[in-house]
Amino acid sequence: MGTPSVVCTYWGLASAITVRRRTLERAGITRGTIVSLEGDYGPASIAAFLALAAAGAVVVPISSDSTPQRDSLLETAQVEARLDAASGIVTRTGRTAAHPLYDRLRAQGHPGLVLFTSGSTGRHKGAVHDLVLLLEKFKTARSCYRTIVFLQIDHIGGINTLLYTLANGGMSVVPADRSPEEVCRSIARHRVELLPTSPTFLNLLLLSEAFTRHDVSSLRLVTYGTEPMPESTLERLAVALPGVNLLQTYGSTELGILRSKSRSRDSLWVRVGGEGYETKVVDGRLRVRARAAMLGYLNAPSPFDEEGFMDTGDLAEVDGEWIRILGRQSEVINVGGSKVHPAEVESVLLTLDNVRDASVRGEPHPIVGHIVCATVLLHTEESAADFRARARRYCGERLASYKVPARITIAEGPVHNARFKRMRRAFVEQEHA
Repeated sequence: MGTPSVVCTYWGLASAITVRRRTLERAGITRGTIVSLEGDYGPASIAAFLALAAAGAVVVPISSDSTPQRDSLLETAQVEARLDAASGIVTRTGRTAAHPLYDRLRAQGHPGLVLFTSGSTGRHKGAVHDLVLLLEKFKTARSCYRTIVFLQIDHIGGINTLLYTLANGGMSVVPADRSPEEVCRSIARHRVELLPTSPTFLNLLLLSEAFTRHDVSSLRLVTYGTEPMPESTLERLAVALPGVNLLQTYGSTELGILRSKSRSRDSLWVRVGGEGYETKVVDGRLRVRARAAMLGYLNAPSPFDEEGFMDTGDLAEVDGEWIRILGRQSEVINVGGSKVHPAEVESVLLTLDNVRDASVRGEPHPIVGHIVCATVLLHTEESAADFRARARRYCGERLASYKVPARITIAEGPVHNARFKRMRRAFVEQEHA
């Protein structure tokens, strides 16, 4: 585990956990203490995470991706002590945490985990998990993989990767950075078999062609989630990596990661659920009940109904046992009563010559309700007027007229965030600032 220059065996990890446990004991970290774990995925943070869990603490992971929101997250979680993963130094904050969800964990004597939602709706909600429940699904032995670590330790996908790898005696490989070049270099160097990532990163990987410059023949499985996969990206990926199984995953901060099976490697239809999960689609929206769901939010009402189902807010089509995730209800663009899903428009824009990446969202309009707006990152500089005309003509030949972007902005930088997820709300805020 760790960067290419650092290797940590399971024996070394066990020793590091012992050292961390002693540090925590000296710092007075006891069962039920709310402790932030600050640092990125690697041997030190893994050892600290497991030591905190063994001590019965409530762990609040905060990676470098979350640095801009760190102070707010610490306050929301009522963090009582901060643990720097790299140095092992514990610092008391002077807070005393008091919340009914924490009381539940303390009463049961269970370690906890606090993860924050992405904040796409305006604020980060703190989801409190019982770690004992979260670990239940890892009791069943699964395949053992050499795995690239892509999602960080404060993301439900990163936690899932960590627990799955440890439970099945696998190997975690942490690239020096998350660029396509470095990820492919790490795959080749360590004969990586599994790459869990996002559609946005996979699009960047295809554009970079880094997989042609490094030997990635060891790859057996690529899983993708966190956002809808553009159909055009999946089609290109299936051609570029012909010997690799492509699997769509589904999960959320509140529910964990469900087991899934794609209808085929190049299909967006997927079956989700597995042991401990129940799913149903009501009025076109996916609802999930999970045995290992969070206990609740620290700073928002419970999203679960009387039967324990959560309305995920994701729109889904159904074909027997298969579903197709269309995107968030909150991101659907209503143009004169006609619905537009951003991922469909993005899928077309991503096939347009000179387009590196694209993000689509709706903006209010006094006559038709909303208009479709696109922010596009180009490969090479091009006249904005020429590109807009070319893009509208191209989209008009492939999409219904109401789906063609009415406003197109050329971005100066990435249209994705630090977690390689397309930004939509951020661009609206920037353009109206």
